[in-house]
Amino acid sequence: MRKIDTADELRRVQMDILDAVARYCDSQGIVYSLSSGTLLGAVRHGGYIPWDDDIDLYMPRESYDRFVSGFHDENGTYAVLKPGDDKRYYYTFAKVVDTRTTLVEDEVAGFEIGIYLDIFPIDGVPQDEAARERLFKRKKLLHKIRRCKVARSNPLHSTLAYWCYRLLPVSVKAIERRIDRLVRANPSSPLMCNLTEAGPSCPSAAFPAACFASTVDLAFEGKAYKAMTGYRQYLELTYGDYMTLPPEDQRVRHHFTAYWNEL
Repeated sequence: MRKIDTADELRRVQMDILDAVARYCDSQGIVYSLSSGTLLGAVRHGGYIPWDDDIDLYMPRESYDRFVSGFHDENGTYAVLKPGDDKRYYYTFAKVVDTRTTLVEDEVAGFEIGIYLDIFPIDGVPQDEAARERLFKRKKLLHKIRRCKVARSNPLHSTLAYWCYRLLPVSVKAIERRIDRLVRANPSSPLMCNLTEAGPSCPSAAFPAACFASTVDLAFEGKAYKAMTGYRQYLELTYGDYMTLPPEDQRVRHHFTAYWNEL
């Protein structure tokens, strides 16, 4: 294998994945939006946040389901990974990976995948604040149990909690089914949120479904991609004063090493 040594080379691979996903979505009428740090980077920097090293997309649940079940690449270069495909798969959202590459991450040691793009389903959440708080507490607990079941290490950094959850007489698939039922329970709500373990921990981060009623083109690294029309409201709810750069000690990079699979 050959190590990918530069951020530019890594980003070129990620951008190629994004182009393939965008082409497929446009051809199939699948709704997506740049999201999280990728959307923030598009608005504030016209591309990647300078210290960022991944790409995130949101899809409303119906589009997400269509995408993960239907996406295909005729050349076999790109593939969708999602919960339920492999009991070692660590995440509760989908990734599109470049199968020509390998990405080594500490938290998922022993189950390496390719360089990827993250795709998060967006689901309805209750309008009632107390009900929304209960939903977030339940999904957080289920995500913890699932991670302990999947992980070889201790993701909770608590030996007692880790083994309590790991030894519960319930399978990973059963936990995934419970998570799926929970996050799909409010499909018609006027509020939406990313309810995966990578989503916000605070219920107040839910944003109006009207923000995602349609999409607009937004520039990212010199190309146009889709973004929810209410992206500024979403960014404000997610990041607060999103146009102000964070302190240097909060400019966090992911920890991984990437390789081309060639000898």
